[in-house]
Amino acid sequence: MSEAPETQEETTPVENNESADVLVIASKVKAYVKTLEPTMRVAGDFAEGLTSEVQYLIRRAISRARLNGRGTVQARDV
Repeated sequence: MSEAPETQEETTPVENNESADVLVIASKVKAYVKTLEPTMRVAGDFAEGLTSEVQYLIRRAISRARLNGRGTVQARDV
């Protein structure tokens, strides 16, 4: 049995005021998927979904950096 997320932020990766720009390169993602699983195909909306997750990770990293008194987001914040 899985546990329910503790906060709304965990259940909603995308905020309404965020840019609709895609943050990942679809051709690179498709190529990477093919290296992992050659028979797997990538849907046209996958890059948008992945962008939502990347935006969520970035927001969390910014929050963590601020909590640690830094103005620079670092790899350790992911």
